[in-house]
Amino acid sequence: MTRTPRPTPEAILAVLPELAPHARDAVLLHPERAEPGCRSSSIGGPLLWPSDEPWPECDLPDENDPMGVLATAMVPVAQILRRDAPGPWWPADVDLLQILWCPNEHWDPPGRQADGSPVVELRWRRAADVVGPVTVPPSPSRYDEDCYLPEACTISTEHVTDFPFREELPTKLRPRLQELVRETGDGGDVVTRLAGWKLGGWPTWHLTHPTVLSCGDCGTAMTLLFTVASDDETGVVVGRWGDLRIFTCPADHRHAFQVDLH
Repeated sequence: MTRTPRPTPEAILAVLPELAPHARDAVLLHPERAEPGCRSSSIGGPLLWPSDEPWPECDLPDENDPMGVLATAMVPVAQILRRDAPGPWWPADVDLLQILWCPNEHWDPPGRQADGSPVVELRWRRAADVVGPVTVPPSPSRYDEDCYLPEACTISTEHVTDFPFREELPTKLRPRLQELVRETGDGGDVVTRLAGWKLGGWPTWHLTHPTVLSCGDCGTAMTLLFTVASDDETGVVVGRWGDLRIFTCPADHRHAFQVDLH
């Protein structure tokens, strides 16, 4: 099916210039099955992990182990190097973002995690500091292979300007944005909340009303850092073919992140 291409940010703002203060930088991550190295940006690929740093494990109960007695190694979800995806989400002193999760679904996770999804771990690093990387990471002792073992993929990046869902805008702008969506989206929204694996930008809110997540450490409104998308290329399915989103505190990246499933 032929889809209407997304208008350029300039074309969108020419019609609705009041959107400009709400624009956010984002990078779409387009995966392709491959065998990336540990010093490359990837989805499901090897991580540049220090050999003297313990590998994250999960010992929470799940369907495969209701007691959670046998801890299982987490698995790589994404590794992003700053050189491949520069943007405002990077702290000044790091150039490597690593995301891992438990390869099992949890229905009663800690508060900052999402119910009915894997438990997530996040690391910020300086790549140059990792001089003795792990060559063979530990394998998970239990896992749900249907959903939560991402296929190794290289990524190509697309730098974009993202706009929010209409309900996150001032009331007076919503009808005009809705009209623009109708005019350009052939039944879908190609203007706001760009879909797919994404760094930065705006989250999707197609199932619930928009929610403001506040940092548990300082109360600052959190912003979207990363979106894990359900897709065939990576073999990842979260929720009902939805998105898993990681939100962080813009005031201090060391504050606890939060995870949302949508």
